[in-house]
Amino acid sequence: MNLLPAPVAPGDDAPDVAGLVSAEAVEIDLRPARLPTRALALLLDCLIMIAPGFLVVGVVRLILSSVDAALGSAALTVGTVLIFVGYPVVCETFLRGRTIGKSALGLRVVREDGGPLRARHAFTRALVGLAVEFPGLLLFTLCWPAGIITMLASAQGRRLGDLAAGTVVVHERDAMPWRAAPAMPLEAAAWAATVDLSAIDDDLAMEMRQLVTRVRQLREPYRTRLFNQVAAEVTAKITPPPPPGTTAWTVLASVLAERRRRQEVQLVAGRKMTYQLLPGFGSR
Repeated sequence: MNLLPAPVAPGDDAPDVAGLVSAEAVEIDLRPARLPTRALALLLDCLIMIAPGFLVVGVVRLILSSVDAALGSAALTVGTVLIFVGYPVVCETFLRGRTIGKSALGLRVVREDGGPLRARHAFTRALVGLAVEFPGLLLFTLCWPAGIITMLASAQGRRLGDLAAGTVVVHERDAMPWRAAPAMPLEAAAWAATVDLSAIDDDLAMEMRQLVTRVRQLREPYRTRLFNQVAAEVTAKITPPPPPGTTAWTVLASVLAERRRRQEVQLVAGRKMTYQLLPGFGSR
């Protein structure tokens, strides 16, 4: 039997992700946040800080304007600064690089070297945001496009405030992409239906699943070596053996698919038996 993995097209290896490097030149496994996620976090923060904040500022301005119009205008300016600078600075300092919006989306601000954010970093980010990003009090029509272009051009999705403060926004939660197990290979369906799988335990089945669902993330020669090793282990535990010429990928995929099919059959039979013994169980 020729235990060789299914061919994989060149260039299908997993792409490198731009990471962070600490001061000791050690790469840190953190995933930078991009524009769409950060924009959604900003929207949530705006809903939290703008409406209540400007309500309070408006009341204070109304009261002070009755005394002096200049005093009312000053209150509006000071209130705007406190809202757009005070909120992110206080949150990011005391919540360790998070605002409420960032926490909801699993984001966090860290230093370039992956270290924790300090008050001075949070203040710099907020001050630059107030002046040239959001709300961009200086040259509003030019600052927003410049900030967006900067984030799109940055490998780590950093905005102007991040560049000035030496920070980067990262995902705290690991990405868990869905990897569906492969379907039954048609050429092996008849053989798989006759295989005794009693010796295939859950640990080996999990190892097989992880291997076949990540085939395009493995590099040669490790990919071929791993497929051959696992397929040989599986072949030694099943009867009858796979037909001559069956590839290692086909062996693993067909065994997984057949094992899953039999488990589904057992689950359906078990539920049917339960409903027969306990007629009211299915209606609960």
